[in-house]
Amino acid sequence: MSCSLVQCSSFHKTRKTHLKSVCLQYQLCLLLNCHFFGLLKNEMGLIIFFLCASVPKTAAGQCKWAEVLKDLEQIKTSKDIDVSLYTANTDEDKECQEPVMRCFFLETNVILQECLIKNCSKTQDVLNIWKNGNISFEKNKLNSTTSAKCKECEEYEEKNFTEFIQSFVKVIQKECKH
Repeated sequence: MSCSLVQCSSFHKTRKTHLKSVCLQYQLCLLLNCHFFGLLKNEMGLIIFFLCASVPKTAAGQCKWAEVLKDLEQIKTSKDIDVSLYTANTDEDKECQEPVMRCFFLETNVILQECLIKNCSKTQDVLNIWKNGNISFEKNKLNSTTSAKCKECEEYEEKNFTEFIQSFVKVIQKECKH
């Protein structure tokens, strides 16, 4: 292999987080090739290799919503988004955390529609937020249960875009601490 770890490090600086895992896997592969290739000749070596290959692709300690937070930072100052949105409370019970997150992501679709109509400058960032939310909730759809005491999205107060984004950021930061 002609690519070096130095090239891989510069790759880290130029790509988003989800691509960093590819580079990490490449580094592990180089390490295996250089130092542990002999292990692959026996059964234990193969077991170790497959266990390493199945390691989750998110960095240790990193919140799964980190990319959403970055995109929220990008859109929060947008002047061309003017909508009223159902804004969940940031202090809901822990058992209502998933419906609260779901509400924020549902309302992101309203922002996206507004951006598409007005051709606003932050459309791609809004689309990224919406996609990340949909992907995450689609994966968890089967396990999802909502307590009867949790509010529906439409039961929350409508707030302006700036207040909505501030609350959304607080909820995600709270989620990331858990």
